[in-house]
Amino acid sequence: MTETTFSFIPRAARSAKPRKTGLTEVRGPYYSAYGPRHLADVLETVGAWVDGIKYAGGSFALMPADAVKSINRLAHDQDVYVSTGGWIENVLRFGPEVVDRYIEEAKALGFDVIEISTGFISLPTDSLLRLIEKVKSAGLKAKPELGIQFGAGGSTAAEELAAEGTKDVGWLIAQAELALNAGADIIMIESEGITENVSAWRTDVVARIINQLGLEKVMFEGADPAVFEWYIKNYGNEVNLFVDHSQIIQLEALRSGIWGTKSTWGRIQNFAP
Repeated sequence: MTETTFSFIPRAARSAKPRKTGLTEVRGPYYSAYGPRHLADVLETVGAWVDGIKYAGGSFALMPADAVKSINRLAHDQDVYVSTGGWIENVLRFGPEVVDRYIEEAKALGFDVIEISTGFISLPTDSLLRLIEKVKSAGLKAKPELGIQFGAGGSTAAEELAAEGTKDVGWLIAQAELALNAGADIIMIESEGITENVSAWRTDVVARIINQLGLEKVMFEGADPAVFEWYIKNYGNEVNLFVDHSQIIQLEALRSGIWGTKSTWGRIQNFAP
């Protein structure tokens, strides 16, 4: 366990970095703009609990190359991987050559992971598998993002999403299995249609995903404290979660059992052999 202040006070066991489960991936600059100086402060204080950083919404495409490289180097210095986010669905509109250049530049900038999101587009399964192969051939990790909600992403209004309808969870699981067999490293599960922009949470969907794919192979988007608390309360502190960077401490306090709400106070435990 990472040495911290007050380490004599027991807490729930947590695996050390580099972790295979209990991953915390945080949002990079998007809803709030920040650069290497802010990130340095974050990682200096709570870097032990950050496993990955994801640039959302193609935010890196609005920054100078030196700024992106600086952020990525800083992350690597703290054993934190860097992911592109799902911007490839925008790039795909411009053809295979642009996709190849996108992957090449991502690698040159120091990215470790290419997220392959299809929330806004319709992409055949064979195309998804070819993209995974391209990413892996470039020496990067592939992280498809899958969900049950048509049109997910970009803070689309709940009424618009409801009109689009949802997919069956069996389809998502079948896609995930094909992607993992093709070399995908982990599957990001889109929250919309499950715990975001819904009248009632689809906890049945989460249960089927975990039961059939396993905790290690999936990461859930849960950037609402009530959502990530529910995941930890129901699936333990080693569930992989994606949250906003402002929520790192709140999430880790819950994972380690040192704080919580009335619902979780004193209930989060983990036995380390």
